[in-house]
Amino acid sequence: MKHFVRRHLAWFTTPGLVIVFGIVWHLYIVIFDVSGFILPKPLDVVVSYFELLGDSRLWEATGVTVFETLVGFFFAAVIGIGGGAILGKVAWLEETARPFVIATQVVPKVALISLFVLWFGFGSFPKVLIATILAFFPILTNTLLGVKSVDLGHKDVMTSLNAGRWETFKTLEFPSALPAIIAGLEVGIVLAYIGAIVGEFLAGQAGLGFLTIDYQNAFDVSGLFGVIVQLTLVGFIMYLAIVGLRRILIPWHESVIVEKLRQPVG
Repeated sequence: MKHFVRRHLAWFTTPGLVIVFGIVWHLYIVIFDVSGFILPKPLDVVVSYFELLGDSRLWEATGVTVFETLVGFFFAAVIGIGGGAILGKVAWLEETARPFVIATQVVPKVALISLFVLWFGFGSFPKVLIATILAFFPILTNTLLGVKSVDLGHKDVMTSLNAGRWETFKTLEFPSALPAIIAGLEVGIVLAYIGAIVGEFLAGQAGLGFLTIDYQNAFDVSGLFGVIVQLTLVGFIMYLAIVGLRRILIPWHESVIVEKLRQPVG
C-alpha cells in the first residue's frame, strides 16, 4: 500500500499545490481588496485564457516564438556539443577559447539585442541569435565537463585495445558524456526560450513576447495573464520534450532507471 501511494503521490500533490496557490492568490485579493486592474482573480485568468485560445493571434504568436526558440536551440546544440567535444579533447584550445566564451556570457544581452536589431532589423533573426547565445554556454560547458570526466580506467582499457582517438571518442567518451550533455540541453532549451521572448519584448513585431506587450499597452491585465499562462505551458512542454530524451538516449543511466521505478505499473 505504501509503495502504491508513493508511486501515485505526485498525481495528487501537484494539482493540490496548484489549488492551494490559487486559493492563496484569491484570498490575498479579497482580504487586501486588490483591484482587478492590478491583479485579477485566478478564475478571471482561467476564463480569459480559454477565451484567448479562440484568438488566432495567440496561435500565430505561439508559432513564431516556438520557431525562434527551436532554431536558436538547434544552433546552440550543434555549436555547443561540437565545440565542447573539441575543447574537451584539446587542452590548449580550451585554455585559448575560455576567455572568449566567458565574455559572450557576461556581456549584457539587452545591449546585444539592440545591436542585433540595428544590424539585422526587426525580423526573427535577431531573436534566433540571442536565443542561440543564451543556450550555447550551458550546453558547451556540460559537454566539456562530460568529455573530461570519463573514467581513466575505461580510457586505459581502450588504450590497451589499441583504439584510436576517434574510436575512443565514439565508443567511450561521447556515450559517457551524454548524461551531462542532456543536462546542458535541458538548461539550454529554457534559456533559448527566454532569449526569444526577451528579444520579442524589446524589438519584436510578432511572437508571444510581443503579444504580451500588446496586452500591456491595452491595459488588459486579464488578457496579459492569459498570455503568461500560454508562455508557461509552451515553455513547460518544450522542457519536457528535452527531458524525454533521457529515456531514448541514456536508458541505462541511473536517473532514468530510478524514474522508471517510481512510475506506476500498468
